Parts: sequence; C-alpha cells; structure tokens
Amino acid sequence: TTLNHSAHSTSRGSRSTMSWIRRAFSSALNGRTPVRALLGAGAATATVALAAEQKQEVDHEAVRKAIAESLDDLDYDDGSFGPILVRLAWHSSGTYSVFDQKGGSCGATMRFAPEASDPANAGLEVARSHLEPIKQQFPGVSYSDLWTLAGCVAIEEMGGPKIEWRPGRTDAKCKHCCPPNGRLPDASRNADHLRAIFYRMGISDQEIVALSGAHVLGRCHVDRSGYDGPWVRSPTTFSNEYFRQLYGTQWRIREWNGPLQYQNPQKDLMMLPTDLEIIRDPIFAEYSKVYAEDESKFFSDFAAAFKKLIEL
Repeated sequence: TTLNHSAHSTSRGSRSTMSWIRRAFSSALNGRTPVRALLGAGAATATVALAAEQKQEVDHEAVRKAIAESLDDLDYDDGSFGPILVRLAWHSSGTYSVFDQKGGSCGATMRFAPEASDPANAGLEVARSHLEPIKQQFPGVSYSDLWTLAGCVAIEEMGGPKIEWRPGRTDAKCKHCCPPNGRLPDASRNADHLRAIFYRMGISDQEIVALSGAHVLGRCHVDRSGYDGPWVRSPTTFSNEYFRQLYGTQWRIREWNGPLQYQNPQKDLMMLPTDLEIIRDPIFAEYSKVYAEDESKFFSDFAAAFKKLIEL
C-alpha cells in the first residue's frame, strides 16, 4: 500500500468538527479543560490520506539496503549516522497539526527556509547531506519517503523494532509550503508543553512517552541545541536503557555555563528538563515505569507510535 498526502485537506462537512477541536484545544491550554481529555474525546486524530503515485518505479528494498550500508562511520559522532537520521525523520514529521492539517512527513519542506533554519533543526543538514547520494542513486524516491525510511532503517539496524513503513509521500516544490517554525518541542519546558505539542499532532500520552524513548540514541551538541552529552552509554544501540536510567539514577542539576540540564553523579550522562517530566508527571509515569521494566512492551509501543508519526 502507499500513502496519499496530496492535500491534507478538510472537507466542508468536517469544518464544524475542526472548529470544535480548536475551541476544545484552546480551552485546554487556558486551563478550563484537562489537555489530555481531548484525545479521549477524539479531538486529536491526525490521519494519513491514502494512495499517491510515484513518478518513477522505485526499488525500495534497494533503497533500504543503501541506507543501511551508509550508517556506520567511525569519523562521525559515536560511529554511526543512525541517530541523526532518526532525528531527521522525527523532525520532518513532527510539524503536523490537526488544526490546519499542514506540516508532517509529506513535503520534505526542511529543504527550504524557514524550516531548514528553525533552531530546533540545527545540525540536520548533516543528515540531509548524508542521504543526498542515495537520493541521486534512486531519483524516483521522494525526499519525504527517503527521510522517513532512513529513520526506520536506522532504528532497525541499531537493534530496535521493525517499523512498518509505506511509500507514497510527495515533495513540496517551494518554501511557501513550509509550516511555521516553533512546532517542535522545547526541551526546557514541562509536561503541559509536551502535551500541547504532541496533542496538536494527535499523539496520545502513551505515544509521547514511547517516542521519548528514542533519546536512547545519539547525544546533544552544544553547537546545535545548546545542550551537551548523551543520555546513555550506548548511544547507537536501541533499547529501553533511557527509561532505566531515568528511574535508576540520581539526577542533579549540572553547574555549567549553559541551559538547565541534569547529570548523573559520574557526570558522563545527561537528561533534559522534558526528560524528567516523563517520570515526574503521574500520567506519563504510568507508561515510563512499564517501559523501564519491559523492553518488549516498549519496542512494540514505540514501533506503533513511530509508524503513526511518520504517516502524519
């Protein structure tokens, strides 16, 4: 099957529904309604439209193989481009909004300013450049499909679950298709901020926590996010170690000339303010405790949540 992201359009018959969503979401952000109640009411249900045509025949298994063979590089970061490709897939998909049905995995609009210059996307030019030779090798694959497939392949190659992936995303033609900047999470904020960002995409509390487990991969760079360091000691291996570290470590505020972040007693690992919200918020904690104890459950839930994310 293929995806159809041709419009993300809203029919006349659904305009009243979208108006209701806007009113309910606004009420939640103003404290009149619990934000998490929206999903239970069916308000945040971003869906993927179906069936788009590829302009050229594409051997996606060959594309998958080329991506896998490109990952390892001892001269880059922790020896793998895998983590930054996961970040590219996530950031290119995480701009979707159920309110205007714009943004999301279709379009690959990060090729253009202003999205390419969004501070939240700092450093992702490395990932885009890394995939460019594969795009040239397989010109029929859209950038949108390539970026999302690369994230899935990277997760699988680093020991994570197999992510169900479907082709069919098309690419935008110009910068005017870019969603507004500021749609991605701010790591300095709290649980309410995470909910506001992810509910806008139609992502639930459980899915927020599952997707947060991707912080087991890679590290923060001062010259990109302002933050510094890895979350775990094996940042190129997909596991539930992120959750185990959250619960099994005494996290302390790091004293340094940088933004607020936390470090372990050995000072070799870090957590962001939003990471600690995953165990401090009682609703999030219901899921993070399970994932810390049950890796297979985490893998299963993550695979489903990531599939949903890259089909927004």
